[in-house]
Amino acid sequence: MIRTLFASLVLAFTAALATAHSQKQGTTPADGATVAKVEELAMRFDDPMRISSVTLTSSGGAVALSRETGTDPAMEFRAVPVAPLAPGAYTLDWRGMASDGHPMQGSFSFTVAD
Repeated sequence: MIRTLFASLVLAFTAALATAHSQKQGTTPADGATVAKVEELAMRFDDPMRISSVTLTSSGGAVALSRETGTDPAMEFRAVPVAPLAPGAYTLDWRGMASDGHPMQGSFSFTVAD
């Protein structure tokens, strides 16, 4: 009985660890926000993330970014637009590698007001 209970607990704990991946904790600007201007784009994670690719797009196409964070694993990623962002809707798509070795990807969107 105790062996069965112990084995069940070990399996449950192992399964929980296997499904635990890094999570995005927040963004700047906030996902879905409308802002007057954007001076910096940022993503915060609960565990170090190696961001390998970041693309900012608008209805006019890709927008040039300057990475302030390198490709080493970090809890926060930062980039700045090379030129001021014109009014409109933007989406930032990213890809990276979590500290547990799993590939991750995601996106967030925001609008720059007129």
